[in-house]
Amino acid sequence: MQYIRYPEKSTWNSILQRPAFDTRDLESRVAAILDDVKANGDAAIRKYALQFDKAELNELSISEAQFEAAAAQVSEELKAAIQQAKSNIETFHKRQAEATTVVETMPGVQCWRRATAIEKVGLYIPGGSAPLFSTILMLGIPAKLAGCKEIVLCSPAGKGGIHPAILYTAQLVGITRVFGIGGVQAIGAMAYGTESVPRVYKIFGPGNQYVTCAKQLVSKAGLAIDMPAGPSEVAVLADDTCVPDFVAADLLSQAEHGPDSQVVLVTTSEKVITDVKAAVEKQLAELPRRDIAEKALGNSKLLLVQSLDEAMELLNAYAPEHLIVACADDEAIADRVVNAGSVFLGNYSPESAGDYASGTNHTLPTNGYATAYSGVSLDSFVKKITFQRLSHEGLQQLGPFIETMAAAEGLDAHKLAVTVRLKAINN
Repeated sequence: MQYIRYPEKSTWNSILQRPAFDTRDLESRVAAILDDVKANGDAAIRKYALQFDKAELNELSISEAQFEAAAAQVSEELKAAIQQAKSNIETFHKRQAEATTVVETMPGVQCWRRATAIEKVGLYIPGGSAPLFSTILMLGIPAKLAGCKEIVLCSPAGKGGIHPAILYTAQLVGITRVFGIGGVQAIGAMAYGTESVPRVYKIFGPGNQYVTCAKQLVSKAGLAIDMPAGPSEVAVLADDTCVPDFVAADLLSQAEHGPDSQVVLVTTSEKVITDVKAAVEKQLAELPRRDIAEKALGNSKLLLVQSLDEAMELLNAYAPEHLIVACADDEAIADRVVNAGSVFLGNYSPESAGDYASGTNHTLPTNGYATAYSGVSLDSFVKKITFQRLSHEGLQQLGPFIETMAAAEGLDAHKLAVTVRLKAINN
């Protein structure tokens, strides 16, 4: 990790730059696969499954027998953990539902808004080096709570099929339309539909640079996606009350996601940096995913700043996906957070809690998009439709204002739509 003492504000943008990779060839390669899936459907999916995942797919969809076999392979301990996480996530997301409220803006003019579920949604669940069954909870639960009629889940089958924990979790949540399809071809299948895979209206879920690029390309063509995404990241703000071993573990937990992940420590204490750096080196040596974490640490920073004010200004400029506040005044500091995906307060709130089981959602904006985007929530799976009803009295009171405004814009038919009604009321 690069240690930078008292960086000048003029250097913040370059210091906090996320890892970048050359995308010049990526888009053309991804677009070619998407076009092939659009044109050739299941045949293209089978071809790319063999090419990229070394899997021969006879049936793309998962059968009831496969769900049952997968459940038998998952330990009772893991099942209990997943069930507890499910309960917590349901509890938190249920509270996000909004009641329909009718607002009378003036006598006889009523307006209201109703949340309506997106009918068809697609969930992409990575299944490579880290089978992210936890993401099914984060996406499937709010989709179910919202009332989405059709939920399609794609996850790479590989040589041994879909990971049992993925199938168990899908079934637990109530998702039965599961397909053993991974990568760009999965995004294409859900975006365009094939003989086996239904077309959806919005796609959710993380993935590697190819999956991310595919989501961005189908989004450009008009399909909705959850949010722009990049590699995973965490920033930690720590003072002398932090526990260096805890901070180190939090940094490494994010670094092990992938070689293009980034972790950042910001503090006003040189001792914190010294102690955390030593703890990182010690813990890193024992990690099974050490090689991945080491590469991510090469993208990462230890930043010593002059004051808490400067630290908060820097962190809000960075807009991290995850922000951990390991400080004595964590709640007061939390009030100053403007840009972050999810915030973890105190020494006993590891980022892993949000990743798995506390109840909040772990599908969050990365790459600085937390300046404008929220993480996935119940709202992500609904549309808000507005309604209005005007009575005779309401139109009589409001109509003249509408006529005046429409005339001023030169939209005579708009004015006429009111005028003919007012004449009918007054006759």
